[in-house]
Amino acid sequence: MRPIALLLATLFVPVCGWADDPVIQRVLVEGARTSQLGIADAASAGTVNQKELAMRTVYRPGELLEAAPGLIVSQHSGEGKANQFFLRGFNLDHGTDLATYLDDMPVNQRSHAHGQGWTDLNFLIPELTARLDYKKGPYSASEGDFASAGSAAITYANRLARNVATASIGQDGYARTALAASKEIDDGVLTYALEALHNDGPYAHPDDYQKLNGVLRYSRGYANNGWSVTAMAYRGRWNATDQIPERAVATGQLGRFDAIDTTDGGAAKRFSLSGVWRRTGQDSASKVSAYVIRNQLDLWSDFTYFMNDPVNGDQFAQPDRRVTSGVNATHSWHVHRGETSTSDITVGVEAQNDNIFNGLYRTAARKTLSVTRADHIVETSLGAFIENATRWNPWLRSTVGVRADDYRVRVRTGGIDGSDSLASPSANIVFGPWRRTEFYVNYGEGFHSNDARGTLTAPGLVRSRGMELGLRTEAIPAMQTAISLYRLDFDSELTYVGDEGTTEAGPPSRRIGIEFSNYYKPYKWLSVDFDAAYAHARSRGVASGQDRIPEAIEGVAQLALTVSQVGPWEGALRLRYFGPRPLVEDDSVRSRASTTLNGRLGYRVSRDLRLELEGFNLANRRASAIDYYYASQLRGETAPREDVHFHPIEARSFRLTLVRNW
Repeated sequence: MRPIALLLATLFVPVCGWADDPVIQRVLVEGARTSQLGIADAASAGTVNQKELAMRTVYRPGELLEAAPGLIVSQHSGEGKANQFFLRGFNLDHGTDLATYLDDMPVNQRSHAHGQGWTDLNFLIPELTARLDYKKGPYSASEGDFASAGSAAITYANRLARNVATASIGQDGYARTALAASKEIDDGVLTYALEALHNDGPYAHPDDYQKLNGVLRYSRGYANNGWSVTAMAYRGRWNATDQIPERAVATGQLGRFDAIDTTDGGAAKRFSLSGVWRRTGQDSASKVSAYVIRNQLDLWSDFTYFMNDPVNGDQFAQPDRRVTSGVNATHSWHVHRGETSTSDITVGVEAQNDNIFNGLYRTAARKTLSVTRADHIVETSLGAFIENATRWNPWLRSTVGVRADDYRVRVRTGGIDGSDSLASPSANIVFGPWRRTEFYVNYGEGFHSNDARGTLTAPGLVRSRGMELGLRTEAIPAMQTAISLYRLDFDSELTYVGDEGTTEAGPPSRRIGIEFSNYYKPYKWLSVDFDAAYAHARSRGVASGQDRIPEAIEGVAQLALTVSQVGPWEGALRLRYFGPRPLVEDDSVRSRASTTLNGRLGYRVSRDLRLELEGFNLANRRASAIDYYYASQLRGETAPREDVHFHPIEARSFRLTLVRNW
């Protein structure tokens, strides 16, 4: 696919009018980061508006989540594969313990063929993204599965203040076009978006990533009183250059961007239909949302090369097809308690069902040699919570709640039936503000679900317990600062065994860490972001010196300068530090740290037309996107060898984008 013609054509497609939602427009023109004083229940929670998201330089859509301080989004395979996430001392794999939502639809996929909590964000369209809300820690009764380390909720706009069409070209075969617009129809608004993308990447065997994406939404009313219905469709296919062993690069057998098995890759499809209804009165508010999602994935990988099969190689396939359906409902009452005290009582119910067909096959060049396992899984969950948020006086407020979850799973092909349930309390106390400063005390319990196929050898629901002390201040004019000190315990670390398609229970773990976030806007046209985080992660109850957790992130940091509205110019620079990590339990092998610099420069040709230049890895650093340590065997080797296997970050590249608004 070469969408160059479509790139240019979409810039000049006439659209008949646009609708202006006051709520969305206020978000779009927001000049500074939204204050969280008096709103957030923890120092580690926050909101990023559309303007801030639009100023970020992202290589792939999932990197929008890096707007949450301390979160790293990486990739160890082809561009169409789900990203790799790191946060709060976790290698979150492809999404375990990071709950991700789009307009109340869960993105995480349970009992997935490749990894529990699989989170594929390639269907995101940035032009529609109005807001990112993030939380960390299990401190909210409204958050359920996968939310122990954190959660990220993306909201699409019901209406666009201005329609937009973009056309981009870049190095390494990059081409993208997108159109997003709103049109008034009767008493409602039709919002739609289309996207086409192609990207080869810097690899010797090109990714040839091809993506088609679309969104269609009809809405009536406003954010607090109205309804919407949304249809989405996404299709992607790609080749994959998976991680390669350092020894092959050191001897010159492979280049940094070479592939061992050139038939690795995948194809994904996602279709969804969802709706949301909201009603808000003087003393109450209700919300109901429902969704049906059909996901399909074909994934071929080869991480050990010729260790298990010296003749055909070790490639394996992990197909996954599922239909996910669910409904969420909440109702809140606002209660006045005298002149200074008020309470909001919220009750909620969440139901979800996954009908899953997936498996694990031995393959060669994407041809099936044998079937290791093939499963039909039905997984159903029901969650209910109640939460009370009370402002006791001008300087004290609290939020307490409890959540109950029940899971039932059936692996029809294996005759496995299981169920598990638990209750998760949470409590948050906020003192202040005094001189525009608040203090937070947080405690909560949460969980993540286990792969249904592992419920005979591991618990169905793995409990977590978190506590946090935090501070947020805006005492210095034009500056917002947040500091949090946390501890997070898990009853078990889960390890996914790809060759068997199962999840194994590991030892209990504890993570202690500190996070610092600072946002400074000294002038209307300049903002400075600095975020830093450090985590100390250890297994508990294991032999001394064997308590490191492989891949557990330790230190991360980001520094960003953003310049806007300086005449026709705007731009941004973002420096990202991805710290070293232990790769084995005794810490004898560690990954190397990496520091990368991305940038963006924009020039406004006219009120409705601007040109943007994005640059990635501007210093052209030879660093790893991710590192693993395990045994593999190359062709010609007589025995397996343990080694660091890495996936390189992309070499320096540039993209040029023409943007038209109307």
